[in-house]
Parts: sequence; C-alpha cells; structure tokens
Amino acid sequence: MFKIIGFIAGYYFFGFFGALAGLFLGSLIDRTRAYGTGALNPLQNALRQTVFIETLFISMGRLAKADGQVSQAEIDHAEELMQKLGMTAEHRTQAIALFKRGADPAFDIEATCARFLSVCGHTRHLKQVLLVYLIVMALADGHVHPAEEAMLAQIAGRLGYDQAEFRQLMDMVLNQSHFAAGASPNKESALDDAYKALGVTKDHTDQEIKRAYRKLISQYHPDKLIGQGLPEDMIAMATEKAKEIQLAHDLIQKSRAI
Repeated sequence: MFKIIGFIAGYYFFGFFGALAGLFLGSLIDRTRAYGTGALNPLQNALRQTVFIETLFISMGRLAKADGQVSQAEIDHAEELMQKLGMTAEHRTQAIALFKRGADPAFDIEATCARFLSVCGHTRHLKQVLLVYLIVMALADGHVHPAEEAMLAQIAGRLGYDQAEFRQLMDMVLNQSHFAAGASPNKESALDDAYKALGVTKDHTDQEIKRAYRKLISQYHPDKLIGQGLPEDMIAMATEKAKEIQLAHDLIQKSRAI
C-alpha cells in the first residue's frame, strides 16, 4: 500500500526519479509493517537465522539428555529435522556437533540462551517458535518425561514465559499434535482436543475463538517469520503447525454450526 502511495506522491512532486524514490521508501515501510524492522537488514536476518539454528540444536541436545539418556526416537527426530532443512554434509556435521554440545552435562546453556535473547529476543514470534519446536522434540518418543518438562520450563522462563503461559503453550502444542498429518485423533475426545489446541474452551464465544485462531495463525505466517529471521527451510515446519491449527479450528466451527 505505502509503496503505491510513495510512487504516486514522488511522481507528482518530483517526476520520474521522485517516483522511484517514493516506491523504494514505500516498500521499506510496507516491509517494516509486515515483517518487523529486521526485514530491512539482510545481515541482521542472517545473524538471527544462524543464532536460531545454533540455539535450536544445542537446546535439543540438552533436552534429549534431560532424562539421562538420549533415545533413538530423539536422534531420529533430530535427523528428520536436518533432512527437512536440506542440510549439506558440512552443515549436518555442524548441527550434530551442536546437538552433542548441548547434551554434554558440563555445557552451560545459559550463555546460549543469553545470546539468543540478545539477537532474537525482541522479535515477536521467534521465541515462541523456538519453544514450540523444543516441545515437539520432547514429544518425539510419545511422552514428555518430567525431567524434560522441567528443562522446557527452565528454557521457557529464560525466554520470558511465566509458569501459566508455559503450561498453556505445552497443552496447546500437545493437542495440536493430535491433528498432525498421519495422526489418528480419538473421535470421542477430538473436539475437546481442538479447543485445547487453540487455547480456548467451549464456554468461549465464536468471536473469542476466531480471535484466538487468527492470533495463532498469524504467529506461523511465513512472511512474518522469514522477516523476523526464521530460516526459510524451516517455514515448511511452521506451515505444518498452521495446518494443525486450521484443522482444529475447522472441527470447532463444524460442531458449532450443527
């Protein structure tokens, strides 16, 4: 919108070159409004992507080791993530090294969290996306071990989540997973799961449910996430979460239309 206004205003006042300048400035404003200030600085985005990946794999290693033993399911989950990211052999080696570093009990993850917050902490959605991916990792073997939950709570607290917010997010991600591709949700409890996946209850109004749904969908919008520094190869995973939320919302809408 602003790039069009900039183009017209620039042409009206300054002619052809003014139109080009107006188009450029308008585009910057549009990108800022849509994606955040990080979208204006490709170097900053590249740094965020690097720090995000480093933090993710280190935290995955720490989380996998939280119960004392890294399971095969957790290793497979990490391998699947590397494949989804299309990592080269060199990058895969680096990711494995980060995973092992996090799994080392002697490694202090506090410095990793501090760096993530300094580089990515002010973005609107990257903190939540990171935490969601770690919760999904904890669910890789079918359940969340108490030690894993304690580790997740510690990381969530470092990212600025209080206990109630963390518990709600855990519950939402768990129930969203019931609507994942290939999942077979229990028909009797599917509607209850759908409400929990959106963080609402049957007592909420249609408008409140729509508001919660739109907020969740917005958090996984590809353009916004890329603009804030999420690696493009991870967008497909964000899209999967959005589909789970969509399916949960569709089920609620269908039940309320009867």
